Amino acid sequence: MLEAILFIIILILSVVVHEVSHGYMAYYLGDDTAYRMGRLTLNPLAHLDLFGSIIVPLLMFFSTGFVFGWAKPVPFNPYALRDQKWGSAKVAVVGPLSNILIAVLFAILFRFFPLSTFVNIVLINVVLAVFNLVPIPPLDGSKILFAILPDRYVNFKIGLEKYGFMLVLFLIFFGWPLIRPIINFLAGLLLPI
Repeated sequence: MLEAILFIIILILSVVVHEVSHGYMAYYLGDDTAYRMGRLTLNPLAHLDLFGSIIVPLLMFFSTGFVFGWAKPVPFNPYALRDQKWGSAKVAVVGPLSNILIAVLFAILFRFFPLSTFVNIVLINVVLAVFNLVPIPPLDGSKILFAILPDRYVNFKIGLEKYGFMLVLFLIFFGWPLIRPIINFLAGLLLPI
């Protein structure tokens, strides 16, 4: 039980850093929506979603041993960004990059202090980064994909947005074999175990 609670705390804090990173990049690019809503804070209470941050992770942990969850997305107004072409992609990419940074930092610490908690921090953040870079709405990878796609693919974008939630659910329950090799590769680079 203590291990589950620690795991969920690490997950929540990692997701909070991820979301705040989005907010700060949007603020840097000219949108103060997250700032005005009090969401540029590391206080988890400002970001917790009762269902996605607590109930779902606990239910999944006790039913499957796997933990999945989410926080309230930090809001931003893409039309307020100074960079209209790449702004949304920049806001999107900093979330996964923050998780990679956390993973690298704790992988370095693990070399000096080989604590299992550090391994969990690295693994959780690698999973968050890779999962969020999948190009399915509302995941961050979709905003990066949409910035790259030429305008003629607008129908593809609309279709992805329409079925994004179902595709994410499919990814959660059946798509891990597709992204697990990437997660294992990155974790293997970071952790000498």
